Amino acid sequence: MAEMRGVVWILANCIITIGLSAFVSKLLLQTVVGWYLRRRTTSRRITILARVKLEEAQYQLSASESPTLDDGEWEKVEQHTAGSAKNGEEADDEWEGIIGFFHPFCNAGGGGERVLWAAIKATQKRWPKAVCCIYTGDHEAGKNEILERVQNRFNIKLHPPTVVFLYLSTRQYVLSTTWPRFTLLGQSLGSIMLAFDAFSLLVPDIFIDTMGYAFALAFSKFCFPKIPTGAYVHYPTISTDMLGSLDTSPALGKGLNAGTGKGLRGFLKKRYWHLFANLYSRVGGSVDLVMTNSSWTASHIRTLWGPVRTKRRKPHALSVVFPPCAVDDIINAIPLNAESEAKREPTVLYIAQFRPEKNHALLLRSFARFLKSHHKLEEKEQQPGSPKLVFIGSVRDASDATRVYELRLLAHELHLTPNHITFITDASFPTILSHLAAASIGANCMWNEHFGIGVVEYQAAGLIPVVNDSGGPKMDIVIDWEGGETGFKASTEEEYAKGFAEVFGMYGEKRLEMRKRARGRARAFGEEEFEKRWICEVGKLVEMVGVVR
Repeated sequence: MAEMRGVVWILANCIITIGLSAFVSKLLLQTVVGWYLRRRTTSRRITILARVKLEEAQYQLSASESPTLDDGEWEKVEQHTAGSAKNGEEADDEWEGIIGFFHPFCNAGGGGERVLWAAIKATQKRWPKAVCCIYTGDHEAGKNEILERVQNRFNIKLHPPTVVFLYLSTRQYVLSTTWPRFTLLGQSLGSIMLAFDAFSLLVPDIFIDTMGYAFALAFSKFCFPKIPTGAYVHYPTISTDMLGSLDTSPALGKGLNAGTGKGLRGFLKKRYWHLFANLYSRVGGSVDLVMTNSSWTASHIRTLWGPVRTKRRKPHALSVVFPPCAVDDIINAIPLNAESEAKREPTVLYIAQFRPEKNHALLLRSFARFLKSHHKLEEKEQQPGSPKLVFIGSVRDASDATRVYELRLLAHELHLTPNHITFITDASFPTILSHLAAASIGANCMWNEHFGIGVVEYQAAGLIPVVNDSGGPKMDIVIDWEGGETGFKASTEEEYAKGFAEVFGMYGEKRLEMRKRARGRARAFGEEEFEKRWICEVGKLVEMVGVVR
């Protein structure tokens, strides 16, 4: 018995020793890595802050000499969450730290980028002395070129002096093409490498990820426990819906992995995904403040990250901050009345980046089915006034360009001539407005679209949406409003074709009434509302900077 107690005592001491050794090793590694990165970037931080002050002085001088330069907006700080200084401390609107925005594809021109730039604009207006530093891998574009594209694409004008771009050299490690096997894990580990790259350039005072790289935020918290971290989550890297889609038929259109859970390979894939989901939950639980873009995303993130965040006693609850949509700009530019209704063309418009998950092919097949069923596609050329399909989207790289080419080939196979379909890449905001004003239907074909900024833009323009019966469009956007429908939902080619037929078959007055209801719903997603919510949430991170230091 005494020998047994002795063995237990020895084992207990071994376990405690190993545990303490692991803790000490982690703490030591944490301290060394954080110290190394801060020491390496101190001189660059000093240089950046000095350059910002110089550019600000030059900008103000130019503003005073040029009455056409609209600088008034930046003189006014919108006090959505204005507070007063406490105990002689500096008021938070005078806060002049550095906020790092982790967005490696900031020049992509999609809905996620609209969120980034609107967030930076709101941040500049609330904390005009803060420096907004964007970590990007878009080496082909300089600061002026990127900001000009932001204004042309999104109609968002930023204050240039306090915007800083730091260029990453390891962006290839977050590309799916770099990881043909174990892609989810590979890209997540790649984001850690990219975060190390970012912190090797500059260690910010607040670190915010706006692209969905939760592992980068966890790495930040590991290296710099006292730096507040924030996440704006567009789409969970993995979700229960994704896990369930492995056993569904590909014909149902539930994502790129639908139906791949069969057999031994499918079993192993499901096991891998479940293990990754567990790791993703642990990583997400380290984030100090979490914002999501829709009710659908919030539901999944609460399920995945909620238990760990509760265990770690994170003080701030997850919040839904709907993305900023150019609702007011569109409403002011596009009239909605009987006269404008008479000018509408029988066009189906799809605004989406040319990415595989956007499922442009489903819309092509649905539109071809609609034409065959309702307009007898025996003629080689389209008659004036007959339905047309227009794709508008940004092209990020060579793979996107190839995808557009493949879609053109598919259109040819479906006997859709250039008179039936138009492809427009990297369109400017005025071009998008002109198509929103002319079209009748706005389509969306992505399964579990996280939110659907494009769908809101359809509604604001008075288009009747025909969207995928899932995700944000289903739960938040295309819902009944003022006692009536605001659009149609579909999942299959047949359902999309039926939706198109429903809209084109409506009487003018009934169709106009639905357009007005859709526009009314869109007003809930304006830029001003996003600004208020963003400032409120980021204000919590600014407060944390003072608490932890």
